[in-house]
Amino acid sequence: MTTSDDLLPVGLEDALPERARAITRAMRAVLDAMDAHGYDRVRPPLVEFERSLAGRMAGVATRRMVRFTDPDSLRTLALRSDMTVQVGRIAATGMAGAPRPLRLCYAGDVALLRADQLDPARQRLQMGAELIGADSVAAASEVVSVAIDALKAAGVAKISVDFTLPDLLDALVVDAMPLDPEQREAVRRELDTKDAGGLRDAGGEAYLPLLYATGPFGEAIDKLAEIDAGGALASRIVGLREIAAAIGDRARVTLDPTERHGFEYQSWFGFTLYGEGARRALGRGGTYTIKGSDEPATGFSLYIDPLLEALGKIAADRRDTLFLPLGHDRDAAARLRGIGWRTIAAVAESDDARALGCTHALDGKEPKPL
Repeated sequence: MTTSDDLLPVGLEDALPERARAITRAMRAVLDAMDAHGYDRVRPPLVEFERSLAGRMAGVATRRMVRFTDPDSLRTLALRSDMTVQVGRIAATGMAGAPRPLRLCYAGDVALLRADQLDPARQRLQMGAELIGADSVAAASEVVSVAIDALKAAGVAKISVDFTLPDLLDALVVDAMPLDPEQREAVRRELDTKDAGGLRDAGGEAYLPLLYATGPFGEAIDKLAEIDAGGALASRIVGLREIAAAIGDRARVTLDPTERHGFEYQSWFGFTLYGEGARRALGRGGTYTIKGSDEPATGFSLYIDPLLEALGKIAADRRDTLFLPLGHDRDAAARLRGIGWRTIAAVAESDDARALGCTHALDGKEPKPL
């Protein structure tokens, strides 16, 4: 019987066996792909001091964190809401003396005090990789390639990568397309909402063409190059072309240069990952600076829920399973597990092998199909 005490808070749920197996398979595939590219896994703690979690990246909102008081230090603790900031702390402290570029990857749960309307989950499995010590075109090309390989390894088909320039306005407002300081936030807001009328009213008429430099990469980057007043974006445009060339035909590439949603701390380059079948983005990444050490970095994060959406209906685990009757040969069972069999041992004479999901039963020393 279920009572109100058994209910979970809004935004939290149990992962039952089939879903848990799917999560584990996807996580293992992603981590193996990152390891194959030379990224070493780190496991930061679930809880840290709030100031540490908020102090390494720009734009990290402490109001979204689950916070409480540490009974030992009487300082405010928080559950992590983003593992990227923790990797930044590790790079700046415990691995400050490690050779650069430093390649680290991670996988673990993050928690939010409140979810947003687009994603109601308050606990999420985050996976990702960070290239610490470089935010160059070569670094960005590598990180995007690793992200694509990780998604392909997990089984995602028809991947799309959408490029953006998070610091676009900052690069243009001073000289190329000047704006008074009091106009800048209004123009930034209208660019975020992609409101042409509002942008014109805010004094950003010169920025209107940026709203239309979007779509398939080849066409959109040519439009952006035509708009670029005085070559303020020349190096960024060259960089985007090189990154797109490195991707080749492994993924569809698009461009939306004014997109900033989800890029709170990225600098000159950002990208969003999509997969066929997923209603939401599979992940995001880009270049950024680790506060405190002022070290450049490039990385990406993936989230399991949209990844499972892209993988489609969770398939039942069809792995052969061997039923071990009471009094079975334990040495034979150990040998069979050693070569890959999954076993379920009886604990009572009434145990039903088929009801327990078994495909075979141990007959003496060898499996026998049921």
